[in-house]
Amino acid sequence: MLIVDAHCDTALSVYENNSDLYENPYHLDIRRLLETGSRVQFFAAFVEPRTYMNNTLAKVLSIIDVIYNAQEKHSDKIKVCLNTSDIKNAVSENMAAAILSIEGGECLNGELSVLRQLYRLGVRSMLLAWNYRNLLADGAEELHGAGLSAFGRQVVTEMNRLGMLVDVSHLCEASFNDVLSLTTAPVIASHSNSKAVCDNERNLTDAQLMKIKDNGGVAGLNFYPFFLNNTKNADIDDVVRHIEHICSVTGEEHIGIGADYDGIECTPSGLEGTQCIPALFDRLLQLNYSGSFIEKLAGGNFMRVIEQVLQ
Repeated sequence: MLIVDAHCDTALSVYENNSDLYENPYHLDIRRLLETGSRVQFFAAFVEPRTYMNNTLAKVLSIIDVIYNAQEKHSDKIKVCLNTSDIKNAVSENMAAAILSIEGGECLNGELSVLRQLYRLGVRSMLLAWNYRNLLADGAEELHGAGLSAFGRQVVTEMNRLGMLVDVSHLCEASFNDVLSLTTAPVIASHSNSKAVCDNERNLTDAQLMKIKDNGGVAGLNFYPFFLNNTKNADIDDVVRHIEHICSVTGEEHIGIGADYDGIECTPSGLEGTQCIPALFDRLLQLNYSGSFIEKLAGGNFMRVIEQVLQ
């Protein structure tokens, strides 16, 4: 069974600590990805915008470099994938298929040319704004009563043209709605849960989930306990509650996994690292979920969108 995880921050942890992507003490590494079968892993380049301000692009490039360095050192273990064919080839050769993503459009510095250069470097997904307002959009925590800026609209249009996944996680509702009204391709909410189950500003309302369904996109389950139940303590059944509600709104074609490993300081009991993801599937089997549903949740739904967008 193919597992697609649409978000982790492990490359940032490796960069900051000068450690190893192949084996490390964090939530995720290449060795554990390979131990759990066929894997597609999105690696996010996140740079805290208020800390680094105008230096975000240099930091993003350094985090991307972590993935390419790992590919050079472990060329038979991990492959940076640019399209569906690359992913299928990597999986068939028992390698982890890596997709490069960016968490926050600050690094564009207001220039579409930077977006195109990042695409040429292999980036295939970008989250427009991380919580705060930037030159593209309002984020979930800092609201100015606005959605996408004129530049943000240009970015979404150019991402559609290039064949990049537009990631709507971390956006406020106005920005989210603007993206969904503009995009010509399915979107992803790489790591966002249900607001009806857990009333957190980072989670998606039922109306937003319906718009993702109508768009043909996918929302990835985030394993952060505070996004599961607003406390630091959660377990697999808390994740199941979000699965049940999201599927009651969207059906089973629009949900996946975006665990947010190494971007969260605590994890649910039983899901302490990427090697534990199959335990979620085991729990769903115990609850009489079908094998076909689990395959869609595990990776099938995200792969459908990837195949549509990453030509």
